This record gives sequence, structure tokens and C-alpha cells, in this order.
Amino acid sequence: ESKSVTKGKSESKKEKANAKQTRHYEQRRDCVVSVSESLNRLLARGPCLAMAEEIVAGSADFPLKRSREEEENGVYAASTVSVETDTGKEADGVSAVIPGWFSEISPMWPGEAHSLKIEKILFQGKSDYQDVMVFQSSTYGKVLVLDGVIQLTERDECAYQEMITHLPLCSIPNPVKVLVIGGGDGGVLREVARYSSIEQIDICEIDKMVVDVSKQFFPAVAVGYEDPRVTLHVGDGVAFLKAVPAGTYDAVIVDSSDPIGPAQELFEKPFFQTVANALRPGGVVCTQAESIWLHMHIIEDIVANCRQIFKGSSLHIQGIHFSESLLHPLPLSLSPSYTRIHRSTRMCLHGCTGVIGFMLCSTEGPAVDFKHPVNPIDANDSQKSRPLKFYNSEIHTAAFCLPSFAKKVIDAKAN
Repeated sequence: ESKSVTKGKSESKKEKANAKQTRHYEQRRDCVVSVSESLNRLLARGPCLAMAEEIVAGSADFPLKRSREEEENGVYAASTVSVETDTGKEADGVSAVIPGWFSEISPMWPGEAHSLKIEKILFQGKSDYQDVMVFQSSTYGKVLVLDGVIQLTERDECAYQEMITHLPLCSIPNPVKVLVIGGGDGGVLREVARYSSIEQIDICEIDKMVVDVSKQFFPAVAVGYEDPRVTLHVGDGVAFLKAVPAGTYDAVIVDSSDPIGPAQELFEKPFFQTVANALRPGGVVCTQAESIWLHMHIIEDIVANCRQIFKGSSLHIQGIHFSESLLHPLPLSLSPSYTRIHRSTRMCLHGCTGVIGFMLCSTEGPAVDFKHPVNPIDANDSQKSRPLKFYNSEIHTAAFCLPSFAKKVIDAKAN
């Protein structure tokens, strides 16, 4: 009788264990089915479906370097997905594979995605030029997204804004007039306004919605608009530059998005010629110049174009320098040691490899040594109400130390 009771208890435990194992199996099966269905919906929404089928077939071999024609024709078009939010509106870019996460997918970095967990979507709108979204992330504060691409996060925007501004302005003594092309979020303005010698700061931003949204949701970034020296011009930057009298500015900072769509014009030779015309002798320009890990073919073109236009004498490459900076370390990046930028990131977020480049050039006139700042903005910086968070003189000089593979290509194009 005792053995019978023991046997009954043993069978009961076994049944419970089997039932528990069955429940776990069913949960895992349901999860796999759910993810599979979500992935199928994602792939069905965009042109990446054909590429995904090639992966399944085992025949896909994506090149590290795509042709310009493929990028221009949108062969690797971005594929964003949507889910319903609490407000009833669709949130472009929110991942259907990982619910509640924003996933950035771009033709500028095929085969990769950047993801941030969303706490709340704060704004969604569509301007005359692009889709605009702001969301509160779990780890990077508020995030600004344009056409599905992260432009800045509260946590790390300082890296891009400070480097693109202080690399050129610390390289010339006492700048007086500065022009910013793009940069509607106002972060570059904030940094330019640190220089007491500057009397005039012009900014030309094509999308007024970016300016308004930045003032509303990123006041610590857009604070630069409050400076009385700042004049906002809403319109096309190329047209604005063409109307500028020759020799107007000491420095031009081009805070552009990636070279696809309307921004492509800001990476071409005619644009750089208009920039050179707007600069005084010995004037400087700094432009966002993508990632050495993904966009060397774009960088080669930028260097070659600038080499023909900017004839200023400098320490090494006759007025043309390429620097790089490590920027915001985003989670879930499928690339080596992400930190931009881009984009940079723009910084950019941003590039998606952790590196964003800046092209610095000078016009003929007083020599400019970009590598060694002559106008150090970080002197007594700790005593200021808004001290620098990223830039300093040591980082300035170190930014021009390039890895061998990039230095070889850039030096060859520059010379």
C-alpha cells in the first residue's frame, strides 16, 4: 500500500513535469511563430524581400561597397515598418520583430539595423520635405528621427555638435562671421555661440518643422537660436550660398544629412565651389563626411572634389584634412564598435560603425594648420555655465590620426 502511494506521487510529479515542459514548448513555439509572422510582414513591406529570399536560399553575398548607381536608384531602399501606438497613429520605424523598439534601416548601411527601445512617441509629423518623429527612449533620452533615420539623441548629441564646430573654429584666430548649412536642431549654433569674437551667425535650414520641433523637444540643443547674433534663413542652402557676396564668411559648417535624396547636392563639386566663393582668403569649411568603414567611395569623391577647389596651404594635405571621431555607442549595432554618429551621427547618427568623418578645407590665404588649434575653446572651460562635454584640444589633434587603410586612400586622392 505504501509502495502504491509512493508510485502515485511519482507519477503525479512526472505528469506535472511533462505538463510544464509542454507549456514551455508551446510558449516557445508561439513565440517563434509570432516572430516569424512579424518578420514576414516586415519583409513584405519593402524591396528587401528579394534579398531576404536570397539569404534563405543561401545564395546572398552582399558587397561591402555598393555602386553609386545602386544607391542613387534606391536599389537598397530603406524598409521601415509600423505598429499602432496608444494614440492610434502609426509609428514609422517601430520594429514589428521586436515590439516597442525603434529600428533604423537605411540604404547607407544595408544588412544592418540600429535599435532603441521606445518609452513613448512624443511627436509625429510630415513636413514638405520629410517625416519627422521624436520619441522618448529607455536609455538615450529623447531621440529625433528624420525619414526613419536617427539624427540625434539627448545622451550623446554633444559629440557630433562639438566636433563639427570646434575642429574648424579652433583652427583659425578670431572668427567673426560664420554660416551653418543645415543643422536645424540648433546644436551647431549652440557651439558656435561660445566664441566671443563672432559677430554674425547665419543658419540656412530648409525644413522649418525641424527647427520648431527641436525648440519644443530639445531646448538644451536648440538654445543656440536664442543668441542675438543668430539669423535663421529658411530655404535651400545651395541657393542661399549662391546669393552670398564673395568672401563673406570666415567659416562655413555644413551639417548635412547623408548624401541620398536632396542632400546629395551638398556633396558635389559645384556646391563646394560656392562654399569656396563665400569664404574669405584663409577661410575654412567643415562638412560631415560619412564613415570610413562604409562609405570610402563617397569619401574619395569628396576629397577629389575638394582637392580641385580648395588651394589653401596647410601642414600636410594642402588645406584638405579628413578627421574622424568616435560617437554615441548605440546598443544592438551590428557593426564594429558603434559610436556616431552619424550620424551620426545626421550622426549620426549618424554612420553606423562608430566613426563619423569630417572634411576640413581652407581657401588660399593665411595658412591653416587644422591639426593644432590656435584658438582653443576649452581654455578655462570648466568654469563656464555650459562646459564642453566631448571636445578638448587633445581630441582635436587625435581626430586626424587615421587607420592605415583610410589614410592610404585619402592621401592618394588628396595628392
